[in-house]
Amino acid sequence: MDQELFNPQSSSVSSSRIIYTPSTFARTSLLHLQEVGSLQAVHPHVSQREDLVSFLCFIVLSGEGELSYEEQTYQLGQGDCVFIDCRKAYSHSTSDNLWSLQWCHFYAPSLPAVYEKYKERGGRPVCHPDDLASFTSILTDLYDLASSSDYIRDMRINEKLGTLLTLLMEQSWHPESVTVSRKRMELAAVKEYLDEHYTEKLTLDDLAEKFFINKFYLSKIFKETYGTTVNNYLISKRITRAKQLLRFTDMTVDEIGVGVGMGDANYFSRMFRKVEGISPREYRKQW
Repeated sequence: MDQELFNPQSSSVSSSRIIYTPSTFARTSLLHLQEVGSLQAVHPHVSQREDLVSFLCFIVLSGEGELSYEEQTYQLGQGDCVFIDCRKAYSHSTSDNLWSLQWCHFYAPSLPAVYEKYKERGGRPVCHPDDLASFTSILTDLYDLASSSDYIRDMRINEKLGTLLTLLMEQSWHPESVTVSRKRMELAAVKEYLDEHYTEKLTLDDLAEKFFINKFYLSKIFKETYGTTVNNYLISKRITRAKQLLRFTDMTVDEIGVGVGMGDANYFSRMFRKVEGISPREYRKQW
């Protein structure tokens, strides 16, 4: 770990950063930190990088600036949060209204797939969180952890970065009009209906008719909002219920298949194996 600490009283520089070297275990198995810090710009400047195997999250605490990323330019101001894939070219710069930032660079082998999911759910390079304090608190905690001598430091850092990703996922969907909000309300009713009736035979046509909504449109906005198809959501609910029945009842596999709305034993066993990797009987025996 290389730590640079600058005197915040200094008139020339007001920043602090920790360049962090995780353990080999953390680098291969965990969300791990590469760099964390904060700065107050003292004159206009540009930071530019590409092909960096890293993801960057930063918060604009005050001032203004600009981000260029994936052939788009974003104007940034106080309270904005940036989350980008640094393997792609990017640059950011402060305006004459000099900004102060808090940031961290981090990575994990699984992070590119997580970022794709973030984008799939509507996540953008820039968002404006409702609760900025949650983000600044995590970034401060990461800085403190990186400078500590905690013997399970990398596990704690993994936990904090996981919380940061969860917050980013929560912020990834922004309703921009009453129409979109109304879609969400319609979908909430559909999802509630699925939660209550998942053991029954349900089709997209049934749902479309019940909620007066086009089935193709329903499929599209359900996946955009919940990150899964209606059918996969139903399968997940049914398999979860089946696992409870396999573990805590004496019902036969056939009875359970029918009981969770998955019909004949062959189809139920096939879908169970597809999700869990083992048959219902093997699952019952293991647990």
